[in-house]
Amino acid sequence: VQLQACGGGLVQAGGSLRLSCAVSGAIFSINNMAWYRQAPGKQRELVAGLISGSTNYADSVKGRFTISRDNAAKNTVYLQMNSLKPEDTAVYYCYVRLFRHYWGQGTELTVSS
Repeated sequence: VQLQACGGGLVQAGGSLRLSCAVSGAIFSINNMAWYRQAPGKQRELVAGLISGSTNYADSVKGRFTISRDNAAKNTVYLQMNSLKPEDTAVYYCYVRLFRHYWGQGTELTVSS
């Protein structure tokens, strides 16, 4: 199973960005997908999860971020990020669990003030 994340970049505070993560190589349906992030000098943290259709979010992103998956290509997961803040600056990693843990390579987001 391979994960390819993309969509990061530089954005001004208040702006929006969408991350995507394409999952390939899975022969079973994936029902546990998530986005994590790691800011400089900090531990990796869960941003948003999508497990069997239910979502959960870190308190810091509730109401601003939305995790979803492509209904057609079900093994693609997105993270829509609105009202971005400088504290959202981090490397974002997509994650899936299918009998074991799989991580994408990370995509960097920088939010300027």
